[in-house]
Amino acid sequence: MSMTKNPLLERLGIEIPIIQAPMAGGSDTPELAAAVSNAGGLGSLGVSYLVPDQIAESIRQVRTRTDRPFNVNLFARAPEPDPKIDPAPMLAVLAEIHEAFGLPAPVPPVLPADPFPEQFEAVLEARPPVFSFTFGIPGREAMARLSAAGIVILGTATTVAEARLLVDAGVDAIVAQGAEAGAHRGTFAGPFEEAMIPTLDLVQGIRRVVEAPVIASGGLMDGQDVRAAIALGASAAQLGTAFLPCPESGAPESHKRAILAARADTTVITRAFSGRPSRGIANAFTAKLAGKEHTILPYPLQNTLTRAMRAAAAKRGDSGFLSLWAGKGVTRSRSLPAVKLVECLVDEMNR
Repeated sequence: MSMTKNPLLERLGIEIPIIQAPMAGGSDTPELAAAVSNAGGLGSLGVSYLVPDQIAESIRQVRTRTDRPFNVNLFARAPEPDPKIDPAPMLAVLAEIHEAFGLPAPVPPVLPADPFPEQFEAVLEARPPVFSFTFGIPGREAMARLSAAGIVILGTATTVAEARLLVDAGVDAIVAQGAEAGAHRGTFAGPFEEAMIPTLDLVQGIRRVVEAPVIASGGLMDGQDVRAAIALGASAAQLGTAFLPCPESGAPESHKRAILAARADTTVITRAFSGRPSRGIANAFTAKLAGKEHTILPYPLQNTLTRAMRAAAAKRGDSGFLSLWAGKGVTRSRSLPAVKLVECLVDEMNR
């Protein structure tokens, strides 16, 4: 495949149409982002669970490892209003697990203040070359400040309607998150069930109605997947699950092992871990909440409530109670250093 430059790559300042997906929660690291950027792609940091000082330090750590462009990602949507769902049934489920793990009994979570405004200020102060967002759209003033700072803006869409809203808001490119994508669904304008569109169909649908460049995201695992997405109109491809097993990834070892051991697509869309629909490998916790979806608290309350369980499971190497985020291409995962993986992707694209 020809590696001729396209306008999006020139705008991003990268050589190859490969973006490492931001993976908030520790799976991406400054080491991973820098390695992908140094290999000619675009490395990313998902910083939505970090406080401003941690965001500044993470960006500094990337800059000590690369002088190439990189992307910083935030969740744009403010937390939902305090729900009236009774937390008692979910607390009862978790109490049993906490006891088995030797943890204190869980307590009802408190809705935190929206972290986005302070996080955004930290990102803006650090001025990364690229900023991306999901779960919604930052306000008009925030978008104007990003543009004024010369930062390239990428927004996530799961439907054509969302893509139109992103273009109206002033994004430079659209990340088309297809149904196959691992981790959180980025849907923000309508029910997520109506936004489960296959990645390549979504790319084509968006390209038909908007001028902005489109980045394909969801289930893409090898260079042939990237080539197929570009052939259908994508300007680049974003891969997350493919990078999770890399040694530079911060994913727990039990998460990496579960991905590499997958011999069938056992991924499910679940709200069990965070309260937002997300794709991951089915495990003991998703099974425990099957049929009890009505007891799951909305995001971010469920996310807060399950954090102690997930941390203990990671420490114990127990993949049954971890959020094993993964896309539908999980069976094609491979464990390679990030630079080598990018080289393989490029080689496969050119075959």
